[in-house]
Amino acid sequence: MTSIGLDGTALASIDVDAIVIGVAPAGTGVAPVAGSEDLDRALDGRLAEALTALGATGKVGEVTKLPALGAVTATVIAAVGLGESPSAEDVRRAAGAAVRSLAGTARVAVALPTASAADVENVALGALLGAYSFDTYRTGDDHKAPVQEIRLVAAASEEAAVERARILADSVKLVRDLVNTPPSHLAPEGLAAEAARVAADTGLTIEVLDEKALAEGGYGGITGVGQGSVNPPRLVRLAHTHPEASRTLVLVGKGITFDSGGLSLKPSEAMDWMKSDMGGAGAVLGALAAIARLGVKANVVGYMAIAENMPSGTAQRPSDVLRIYGGKTVEVLNTDAEGRLVLADAIVRAGEDSPDLLVDIATLTGAQLVALGTRTTGVMANDDDVRAKVVAAADRAGEPSWGMPLPPELRKGLDSTVADIANISGDRWGGMLVAGTFLREFVPNGVRWAHLDIAGPAFNKAEPYGYTPKGGTGAAARTLVQIAEDLAEGVL
Repeated sequence: MTSIGLDGTALASIDVDAIVIGVAPAGTGVAPVAGSEDLDRALDGRLAEALTALGATGKVGEVTKLPALGAVTATVIAAVGLGESPSAEDVRRAAGAAVRSLAGTARVAVALPTASAADVENVALGALLGAYSFDTYRTGDDHKAPVQEIRLVAAASEEAAVERARILADSVKLVRDLVNTPPSHLAPEGLAAEAARVAADTGLTIEVLDEKALAEGGYGGITGVGQGSVNPPRLVRLAHTHPEASRTLVLVGKGITFDSGGLSLKPSEAMDWMKSDMGGAGAVLGALAAIARLGVKANVVGYMAIAENMPSGTAQRPSDVLRIYGGKTVEVLNTDAEGRLVLADAIVRAGEDSPDLLVDIATLTGAQLVALGTRTTGVMANDDDVRAKVVAAADRAGEPSWGMPLPPELRKGLDSTVADIANISGDRWGGMLVAGTFLREFVPNGVRWAHLDIAGPAFNKAEPYGYTPKGGTGAAARTLVQIAEDLAEGVL
């Protein structure tokens, strides 16, 4: 785990292997931003000239390295572009890109602008998120390890901002690790065990329902999806309570540890990254861990609906009918639309916690990627104000999202001839919205609800960017923490 601490030593003499500074566009080249003056003096005022000669443009996240050649204690200077008017997220991504580019370096000083506590948090968070690599199963030594130690050049009084960044980064990295873990090493029972470990470490209370308790309790969605696997399902309930809390948030996450599609088998090219289909449950776990450590003044309950969706002689079949917790029946027309089935059980159960706000999160539909791409979360809700405020919370957390409608006419397509509702529509269009429409049917009456579809954002199949690695991203964990804080403060 990468460490981070504050350091007020002048850049020319700070004892590290590399120094990160920020640059902005200036004329035909770049200009160093505040915080790098000492370093520029050590280079006889020629820092901008050298970087411009190397082609630096100051574009957000662009990293240009140059050797210090003995002018300062560090051996490498990494200049990262901040753009002309950087947002908080620009700063986070720039810090992350710079630290990520220095993988294989032991000690790095980060000297980006830190005029306020918020600036310190943004720089620290981006740097920590950029220092990530999932190496559990690597045996060779040809892989560059992430930066081991980050020294943030800022006032010693800003430790609280750094600590908050540590907590958020730990939360995101936990989710990344879970998503990256192969399904051979993370069956439903194992994910529930990891939840128990996190609960013990953070003071969360936990309840775990095994396959017998699920069957006896009438959780037909989770039981139905999990019945085709040799690895039985689980439902995990985590809870954070605060003595000053007056409001309750319930989070529900989809936890399909591997999604083959069941008997409605996926094509192989759509299956190789389905270890990420538990990203919603992972985000709930990561968020609850951070919420507990931050002491958020809200009661927050998290449900992880966990199963493995596999084809076998015991698997559910297209045209089977399941009875969801609470009694409503669902005709399963496609076993690859399984996430909404496990979520339905947990959403109904969540009503027993009397939530002021209910938020579910899931890698739910390929249609999300078609509509919004790989980086933007789709947000749906049964309340326009809730949808707008959840989108705003995600934006402040630095996670792109977009509000989507739930057109009432889509409900007709979910009619079943044999059950209360079908799990897919006969119309192929608007699949993300259809899934949201299905879930809305299980939201308890009078409860404000939002649904986050993170099918694309949860897993990055492309090259790394900013502080985002290839593979598991930890998507939405920070958004859920921000939602909890907004609820506690009466914003949401």
